[in-house]
Amino acid sequence: ISDGYGQFQPVGYKDDPEISKVIANPDTLLTEVRAVRGITAATPRTVGFVLLANGDRSFAAAISGIDPVEEAKVSTLSSSVKQGRSLTADDDAAIVLGDGLARNLRLSVGDQVTMLGSGMDGSVAADVLTLVGIFKSGVPEIDRQIAQMPISRFKDSFLMDGAVNVVALTGEHLSDVEAVGKTLRAIAADHNAVYLDWTEIQPALKQAISFDMSTAMLMYGTLVVVVVFIILNTLYMSVLERTREFGVLLAIGMKPGQIGRMVWAEMIFLSFLGNGIGIALGIAITAYFQATGIAFEGLDEIYAQWGLPSRIYPAMTAFRVLIGPGAIILAIAILGIIPYRRTLHLEPVTAMAA
Repeated sequence: ISDGYGQFQPVGYKDDPEISKVIANPDTLLTEVRAVRGITAATPRTVGFVLLANGDRSFAAAISGIDPVEEAKVSTLSSSVKQGRSLTADDDAAIVLGDGLARNLRLSVGDQVTMLGSGMDGSVAADVLTLVGIFKSGVPEIDRQIAQMPISRFKDSFLMDGAVNVVALTGEHLSDVEAVGKTLRAIAADHNAVYLDWTEIQPALKQAISFDMSTAMLMYGTLVVVVVFIILNTLYMSVLERTREFGVLLAIGMKPGQIGRMVWAEMIFLSFLGNGIGIALGIAITAYFQATGIAFEGLDEIYAQWGLPSRIYPAMTAFRVLIGPGAIILAIAILGIIPYRRTLHLEPVTAMAA
């Protein structure tokens, strides 16, 4: 939703996110990061923990100072605004709240909210802001705790002196960002900061994905084994049924090795033919769902809690397309030696009498 594909942070900020831990010269850092191939956007953020109040009602919140233009390229929160509007470059004393936080404070678009927190130097940071928008990400923790305001106003209120707490980035594809990880870490070191990729920002999500992939691969592997033995059994039975035919071939002078190689080649040919048809159908079906998406009715709210869209669009790569069929063909090529060896021991008279 807002983490991006990676982040630059002050040393120790992830474990102890204090407002006093800052990147002192973010403009230079941003210029260098945006020049890296594969990076499509990078946005600065300042983060503070405050008390938001409306009359006699007050709630704690994490408020971020953002660049509205650049933030929209990295985060999806601006597109989640359901009431009012998102922040713009012209805003000053404006704030956007999560749906749950706005309801707790009993605020509507256009109302004023008082903010009280601690500045970078430990002084009191106070401001009065106008609510211009309410977002609903679908993740209760975000909607109850997160607020955003213009970064320029944040720096003035919290005496940030031009510094920021986080620089988040994204790319056209995750693989593009992962490919330049070493470059990004080198840039971070030059600015006395650290670079964290998405697996370091969200280790729990990484573990969940790894577990899901392991389970999927186990099921996929089991399916491949079952399919291989079903196909092999069918082919082996066809060899047994053709024993009399093989006897005739032996009687007219064909050698057992030639018959064995013919049977093995038939197995490989049928494997390629069947898998080729399956791959073609699979690509066509996947391409269709890549265009339309797969919607799971009734699971929208569950997906929203994880920040996932209601429609899932499958990804297709050559590796994913070919790994299963390739394993099946290879297994049949190896196990096809069994019927091949059977043909080597055939005798013409015995085979024709079978």
